[in-house]
Amino acid sequence: MNDENKITNGGCLCGAVRYEVKGPLRDIVNCHCSMCQKLHGNFGPHTKARKVNIKITNNEGLAWYKTSEIAQRGFCKECGSSLFWEPFNLDATGIIAGSLDGTTGLKTMGHIFVGEKPDFYEITDDNPQFIHSSDGQLVNDYK
Repeated sequence: MNDENKITNGGCLCGAVRYEVKGPLRDIVNCHCSMCQKLHGNFGPHTKARKVNIKITNNEGLAWYKTSEIAQRGFCKECGSSLFWEPFNLDATGIIAGSLDGTTGLKTMGHIFVGEKPDFYEITDDNPQFIHSSDGQLVNDYK
């Protein structure tokens, strides 16, 4: 099966939200912004897919919170799992990597908002780091 036909499943901790993604996923970008710290208790590991390739298969618990003028975040209102970062004016949605089922084959490709990183951990890999956004410098290798 090629990447175009691959289906990746994911969901929240309690199962009230389930989704599937058709096609490839972008490798992981770790976001160290203050919002991700509050949502995840640490950095936010985000993959990404085109909105048209994401299908919610169970939305019993899905809720959205507008976190800024540019994006909203999707989470499960039953168990609290963080699931999505969805910009309003782009055709792709960030997916929290930990919400994917099983082995993904994805690798960390970079770090954004490291200027907001807390002092209780270090970034120890050699991937690119950006003080703020990468402004498109990190490859979007999904289709």
